[in-house]
Parts: sequence; C-alpha cells; structure tokens
Amino acid sequence: MALDWQAWYTLAALIVMIGALVRNIARPDLILVGTLGLLLLADVVPTEQAFVGFANPAVITIGALFVVAAGVERTSAIAAVDGILRPRSGRISIAILRLMLPTSLLSGILNNTPIVAMLIPRVQTWARQTGIPASKLLIPLSYAAIIGGWVTLIGTSTNVIVHGLLLAEGLPGFSFFDLTWVGIPAMIVGGLYFALVGHRFLPDRTGGAAMAEEQARSYTFELHVVPDGALVGKTVEAAGLRDLENAYLTSIRRRSGEGERNTTPARPDTVLQSDDALLFTGDVEAVGRLLAQDGLAHPVEPIPRPQRRTLPLFEAVLSPSSDLVGKTLRQVDFRNRFGGVVLAIQRSEEPLRGRIGRTRLRAGDLLLIESHSGFASQVQGRRDFALMASLGRPVAAASKKAPIALAILLGFIVIVGFGLMPLATVAVAAALGVIVTGCINGSQARNAIDWGVLVMIAAALGIGQAVEATGLANVAALAIESVAADLGVLGTLILLYAVTNVLAELVTNKAAVALMFPVALSVAADLGVDPKAFALAITIGSAASFLTPIGYQTNLMVMSAGRYRYTDYTRAGLLLSFLIMGVTVSVIAWRWL
Repeated sequence: MALDWQAWYTLAALIVMIGALVRNIARPDLILVGTLGLLLLADVVPTEQAFVGFANPAVITIGALFVVAAGVERTSAIAAVDGILRPRSGRISIAILRLMLPTSLLSGILNNTPIVAMLIPRVQTWARQTGIPASKLLIPLSYAAIIGGWVTLIGTSTNVIVHGLLLAEGLPGFSFFDLTWVGIPAMIVGGLYFALVGHRFLPDRTGGAAMAEEQARSYTFELHVVPDGALVGKTVEAAGLRDLENAYLTSIRRRSGEGERNTTPARPDTVLQSDDALLFTGDVEAVGRLLAQDGLAHPVEPIPRPQRRTLPLFEAVLSPSSDLVGKTLRQVDFRNRFGGVVLAIQRSEEPLRGRIGRTRLRAGDLLLIESHSGFASQVQGRRDFALMASLGRPVAAASKKAPIALAILLGFIVIVGFGLMPLATVAVAAALGVIVTGCINGSQARNAIDWGVLVMIAAALGIGQAVEATGLANVAALAIESVAADLGVLGTLILLYAVTNVLAELVTNKAAVALMFPVALSVAADLGVDPKAFALAITIGSAASFLTPIGYQTNLMVMSAGRYRYTDYTRAGLLLSFLIMGVTVSVIAWRWL
C-alpha cells in the first residue's frame, strides 16, 4: 500500500513525538498538543476531526471520576480497609497476598493513585511491626493497584478511553464487567507470583551496612555557615562535621572573588568560612540535628513561627504532570507558591550535586518540606504531588462524610454495572453528588482534576484520527498481520498486545492506546473477528507497566519510599509481564475469539 505525503508527514510527526516523550523534554500533554498542532498546520486532518477528542465522552468521564475519587479520598472513606490489609504475621507470602488481593479489588472501583498514597505509610508501619522489609511490599502494592484497574470498566482511565473510542466508531463499548474476565485471573496470578516467587527478586533494603548506606543517601540537603557564627574558622573535623550519624558532608561551595561559588571536596582539615554552603547527604533526623547545631542555618529563610521546633515536616513525591518538573525551586518560587520550605531532595540512584535551590526537579523526586500544620490539606488534590505525607503523624481517620462518599460511589457502581444509564452521565452525576453533599468543595474539585491528563487524552485521540485517516493504521495492521501470519489470529493478538505494551513503556499508556486503537480495529476487520477482542488486548497491554518506574504513576510513588533502583522494577516485573500477557491472551481467546 503506497503512502502519500500526508502519511509520511504524520509518521515523521509521530517519530518526533515519541523521541520527545522518551527524552522527557517537556510535559507529555504539551508534547502531544504540539504534535496535534503540527498535523493541523499541514492540514493532515480537518479541524473538527483533530479536536474530536475534546468532545469524547471518555474525557468528560475521566474528569468526573477524578472528582469522585477526590471526594472519597478527602473523607478518608477507604481508611476502613486498614484492618483488612494489615498483615497478622511475619510470613512474607501471606502478608503479600493479604496486601495485594484487597488492593486490586479496591483499585477496580477507585482511582488507584489515592489508594497507593493512602497505603504507603501504612505499609511502612506494618513493615516495622512485622519485620518484613518495606521494599518487599511496596512494588507488589503498586503492581496490585495496576492489575486492579482491569477488574471493572472504571478501574483505570485507559479502560474508559477505549470504551469511548468504541462508542465513537458506532461499536458496542465495554460492559462494566467485560474486563473482569481478565482482571480477576490476573489479580490471582499476580498475587501468587509475588507470594511464591516474585518477592525473591525484590531487594531487602533493611539492616546492617545496606541500611546505613541507603539512609546516608536518603536526602541531599544544603546548609550554610552562619556569618560570624560558632563554626567560622574551624576545620570540618573540629566542627564535628566529619563523623556524623546517618549523614555525610560531601562538598563545600565557597564564593570566589568574582562572587561565583566554586565547589571543593570537604576534607577534614578544610577551614570553614563565613557563608560557606555545605552539601550533605543524610536522613530526616540528620537534617534536624544539623539545623539545631549552633553556626548552621538553612539557606532559605525559615517559615516564621513562635516555637520553631513544633513546625512539622512533610514528604512529597513530585508528579510527572506537575509544571515544577524541569524547573528549579528558585524559578518556581516554591516558598511563596506553596507556603513551605524545601529542606532536602532525594533522587533515586543519582546523588545530587550543586545547590538545592538551583537543582532542576524531576518527576519522582522526593522533597522534604518544612511548613505549617495545615500544609498537607492545603495542597492535597493538586496535581503537583503524586504523594503527600506528614512525617510522624498518624493517618487521618474517616470523617463524618465518609458514609455519604461511599454511598455515592456504591450507587455509581450499581447504576453503571446494570447498564441503567451511560457511564459519562452517571460519572458527572456522582461528581456533582460529592460536591453538593460537602464531601469536597468546588475549589477542591477543580484542583482534583488533572487537566494535563485530560488535554493529553484529547490530543492523543486527535492524533489517532490522523493515524487512521492517512492510512498509517492500515499499514501498521498489515505489518502486524504479516509478521504473525504463520501464527494465526492468536499470534496476531499476542503481537498487538506486545507492541502496545512496549509503546506504553516508551511514551505513555494513554498515548499508546490512542495510537494503537485504529490499528486494532483495522486488524480485527481484516481477520473478521470481534473488534472487542483486540480492543481489550490494547487496553490491558497499554496499562501493564511492570518494567520501569516511569511507566505508571503508582510505580513512581513507591520508588523513594521503598528505596528502589530503576532495575528493581525490571527484575520483579519481567516474568510478571509474560504471565499477565499469557492470562490476557488466553482469556480473550476463550471468551471472544
């Protein structure tokens, strides 16, 4: 099949888009909107087709579900599952099953991000109580939440996107429990895998030298020598900064004659000068101990309060959708914008160098923030942080509004489950319900919606229209069919799943599913099979992100808390990826082919 210039232009735009997403040169929503703009400028697709994604019911549904999930989260309604999930013994296999199976079921009816955010501090507490390393539990927690997204139609946004795309093509969408046929077996297989085998591939980041090493590299933070203070004129060793508990002085930045700061190693005999910037790595306690020492101060003016010691600390994981990504704390004016001071930054596998205030932030960075007691509730629901936790504080109990939020959620599930009303209609009604009943106010509801995600989905759907209109979808379908020709329909299904899965790891699951949907329909038409089978394959393939921490937001959320390295995800997730693919393909072939 010959391609015209529009198809080649679209292919070039897609290659540029994928390269930009892989290199993370900008936020994903901006990259996809930019790609859509390139296609519009060349008149590859008419304007009304390019922007059809913004009118797709899937976008409205996902926006409403953000609000519903926030209403349930803010009332702490899901805190009641604490007793169900809490391990009763130190046997790791039983603890993993007790954690993963209920987490998956919860993720089938709620956004998995707040579930994982709620459970991370609980898992860390349970780990201390049972003696099971938290690093053996947190990746299984994230993967359980991902798998749980396939238990029902509303479990994850990619389900809703494909459902909306099917309806837009005039085809029957997914029923509320279509994905359950795959989700329940996948949930059982995933739980048994980690209980019997998978936990052996996870690191044990506790005890002995390993624990000391991890803690010493927990945070990177910067302190200044107070001018005319007690440490001026003393050597590093005499100032007591050489043999620190759970901390290490890595380097000193000192002003030169031209006003610039030069970095020098921190040797024991180095004499400290006024306004020296000292760069440390250490844990939370080390930050507090050093700040309490006479002669050291944080470079940013502290938040004023009557009693300095009572100001709480918070840990926050930077979200990929935050506009802070790629900028420095100074550029975003963090203190005035959020009312807090960043004391330290933790970045997995990579020690930070240079001043904290001038370090470009990345998705997944763990920030140690000093602020007032209401800081967590003030920023809760904002898309800048994937996780916000108050250090040393008990997890909030359910509020009086929790039963109302749960009743609205249950009504939503019943109405959609029985097909009494369209999904988008019920989702909007449920979102209005949590606002009207006071589970969440209007401002909180607005902040709960990840507008960047909605824009990204809408733009991806518009790009998908270009892939279909230019014939690229047919070419890709023919290529997949020719490669899998000797394997028949089943081999084609496997290949389509695998391509979608790899593409989702390279870009985003939402972009992958939007690009592969027209290909899936074309393959189904050529083979004369039920298009729902191939739609299900790309839906699950796009969300089965078990190989990298950046493939899915919950993977990123547990990275710092579990002290994971990039390769930990691949070791634990590679075999699981094949198992889930086997379950998916087997169930789809049995049920729909």
